[in-house]
Amino acid sequence: MEGDKPTTIVCTVLAIDHTSLCYRVCSVCERTLPDNDLTSLCKFCNFNTFNPASSSPSKRLFRVLMSIASDTKVLRVICFDRAAKVLFGCSADDFFDFAKLHPFAAVSANRILEGEMFRMTLSKPKNGNAQHLRVVSVVPLRSGFQPAIESLRELYGKRVGC
Repeated sequence: MEGDKPTTIVCTVLAIDHTSLCYRVCSVCERTLPDNDLTSLCKFCNFNTFNPASSSPSKRLFRVLMSIASDTKVLRVICFDRAAKVLFGCSADDFFDFAKLHPFAAVSANRILEGEMFRMTLSKPKNGNAQHLRVVSVVPLRSGFQPAIESLRELYGKRVGC
């Protein structure tokens, strides 16, 4: 990529790291929360993220590490929530709940999306410590493209919706 200007490419999804597709955030300030501490206050806004009486509990957002191939190279990129929703067709919370009932849903989503072609806009990370290009936008190129959750519902049945 040249400079800091976003670049749009046509690419194919080679693989998705299905071991960690999402992370927890405070629903008020959207700062990252630890996955292993389910009873904490958000350290940034002091919101009780797990109060059942609360109308705004914590939520999950997508963070999908993937390998893509353009006509000239293979890249490892990271796809955050807004762009990942195009691929998955639901929120990270809904996908997480679906995957709790269907433990192989993340592996199956990888297989479903593998080989799909997209027009992706990529940008360099703003954080100097970040390692991967960011996916800013995703546009499916196949006219019959279905988000992963649609295929998963067909595969596992329609018992859980997103």
